[in-house]
Amino acid sequence: MTTSTPPSWSAAGLDHALARSRAEQRAALGLYLPVGYPTRAAGLDALHLMAKHADVLQLGVPHTDPVLDGPVIRRAAAQALDAGFRMRDLFDAATELTAAGTTAVLAMSYWKPIEAYGPRAFAEELAAAGVAGVLVPDLPETETETETETDTETATDTAAATWQRAARAAGLHTSTLIPPRASDAHLAALGSVTSGLIHVPATPGLTGARRPLSPYLPHLVRRVRTLTGLPVAVGIGIGTPDQAAQASAYADSVIVGSAVIRRMHAQPGAAAVTAAEAARDFAEGVRRARPPAT
Repeated sequence: MTTSTPPSWSAAGLDHALARSRAEQRAALGLYLPVGYPTRAAGLDALHLMAKHADVLQLGVPHTDPVLDGPVIRRAAAQALDAGFRMRDLFDAATELTAAGTTAVLAMSYWKPIEAYGPRAFAEELAAAGVAGVLVPDLPETETETETETDTETATDTAAATWQRAARAAGLHTSTLIPPRASDAHLAALGSVTSGLIHVPATPGLTGARRPLSPYLPHLVRRVRTLTGLPVAVGIGIGTPDQAAQASAYADSVIVGSAVIRRMHAQPGAAAVTAAEAARDFAEGVRRARPPAT
């Protein structure tokens, strides 16, 4: 992504996490949890425990219409919203987590909550909380932004340009999720407006799928890395530590969400401890990376 503002110290935390895992010849483990699930207190306890095993924590913004998520994350997001989630909970959780350790923290939000809060305010508050970057999986009209001499938003700005301007000013990384069957030209264009990580789905469809990883995934990761010049995160479909080990052999980061939440849901009275156990299992998985099947 072309930028006139250097990444902030918090954004550099993601770069350090990726460099550290690369030196250990494995993928960085990213763990996703909607903020406020299953409750504010239990969710924050879970995140603190997960941070002991993760290289990156991805804090989800609960949303009423999570179009890319399967039933596990949908249920968790609905529970967090029913419990009274407010955007301030995201900033407070991020501030506490970044102050407590060295795990890099990212945010994941659909566009509508960002738009409703105000992109500039959202980016500034995340940066102040120590967040390294944001994944907006449904950012409309994600396209290469043409630089202008002014930083003033206009009525003709695309959502992508509005967000990129806000993120750039705050020093945040902007991650993107590649669409299905993206052409080489589209991938190169995405690379020009992305920094930190670019996300590749491990399986087609919604999050939480329970199926084998595609045999074409290693080739896709290499293609995306070559065309964008960016580290590649593999998520959406990493359901077991064995799959994490498989993807760790060729990805720069492995993102796990539904598999952790599924375990938490099965043990509602011990959600934080169960999340920590799941985090430990997946951390062991990425550390025993195995070559992809040929």
